[in-house]
Order: sequence, then structure tokens, then C-alpha cells
Amino acid sequence: MIDLNADLGEGFGRWELTHDEALLSVVSSANIACGFHAGDPPTMRRVCARAAERGVAIGAQVAYRDLAGFGRRAMDVPEDELADEIAYQIGALRVFAESAGARVAYVKPHGALYNRAVHDEGQARAVVSGVLLAGGGLPVLGLPGSLLLRAAEEAGLPAVAEAFADRGYTARGTLVPRREPGAVIHEPDAVVSQALGIALHGSVATGDGGRVAAVARSLCVHGDTPGAVALARRVRRALAEAGVRIEAFAR
Repeated sequence: MIDLNADLGEGFGRWELTHDEALLSVVSSANIACGFHAGDPPTMRRVCARAAERGVAIGAQVAYRDLAGFGRRAMDVPEDELADEIAYQIGALRVFAESAGARVAYVKPHGALYNRAVHDEGQARAVVSGVLLAGGGLPVLGLPGSLLLRAAEEAGLPAVAEAFADRGYTARGTLVPRREPGAVIHEPDAVVSQALGIALHGSVATGDGGRVAAVARSLCVHGDTPGAVALARRVRRALAEAGVRIEAFAR
């Protein structure tokens, strides 16, 4: 059994990036942008409503305040300020989730914040503080072995490990930075193979030809890559054929 998640609602105004409607028919959990790296109120409300209709779990995808850089630029934000901004984003999405008869079921950082919280204790602690401030004891989704998941556990929050079907891994088990070659896997067969390796064996191939542990409860397929919908469908079908049940980790 594994959860299948994707980043959704990553639009703003007339600009749309993710194929929300189609991906909501594939995934079991939706990481919905909360307005800081992408997403605006109408988009948040619409995606929450569609997720609720389809029984897809709603997650708050929190980020640095970086619309221009899509949340992928390194930023130094004081811990107390970042905690407030995390709580603010969760609260904004909660309004739209609850109006759709659902709830925010978990939290996942996005982009630069996600990667920074892997190794930066202060930023990891700030994310967790923001989740606590927002209330509800929400699970935190993050990379196995990260300081973010350790901080969540220490705070008494459910820490949920995730892996990526379409991202390259280093020998340390971290993601290859997007500015480097091999950061994103585009070849469909390779994406499917990596998804199966994670779900069935808890490991992934690394750029140097080795393998590294990737034991995860949730598997991410990115919604902003070319052919994302067809690729997500292939991954789900392959998992089902291998006897893996797709099920959200939180409701």
C-alpha cells in the first residue's frame, strides 16, 4: 500500500501550470499551493472542491514567499516569521477545504523550503512550529532522514516519509538539485521503474550507479512536467498491476 501525491493548484490568475482536473482522477493526495509560491484564492477553492468531490486527501503545500521564483529560490527567513507564514498558509487553505466539506489533512513544504528543511535545523523547526500554530496535529510529509521529519516527531506530529518517482537521487538519499543534470527524470519507463522500486523494494538508483534506501509511505509524481498526466496514469497502473494498493495516508 502506498499513497500517490502530486502538487496541484499551481496557477495564479489566468496562468495555469498543473492539470488539476486530470491529476485528481489519478492521485490519492493533493498538495495544494497556498498562495506563496503559486495559487490564488479562486484556484485554491476550486481545487479543494474538486478534491473533496473525488475523495482525494487535501494537503497544504507551504512555501517561501516567492511567487516570482516559484518557491525554488533559496531564502533566509527568520524562524518566528517563517512559522507565522506557514500557519498563515495552512489557515488560508483550511477555509476552502472546509467550505468543500473536507479538511486539510497534512502539510508538505515546497521547493527550496522542502530541500532546506532536510538539513537546516532552524528552518525545519520553523515549519513544524507553524504547523503547531495552525493547530490540528497535522502530519508532515518530507524526505526520509530529514531534519524536518525529526523535528515533527520530536513535536509529537506524525512524520510521513515520501519518495519521488521522477526525481534523481544522490548517494546520500537526497534529491539532485534542479540546477544539475539528472535532477528530473523524463523517460517514462525510468519513472515507472523507479516508482516500482520504491513501492516494492524501498530503494532507488543513484546517479553514480548505486542504490540508496527510499522507504516511503507516499510517492510523489510532479504535476508540472511535460506529459505529467499520462505519466501519472502509467505509474498508477504499474503499481496496481504489481499488487500495490493506492491509498491516502491521511484523511
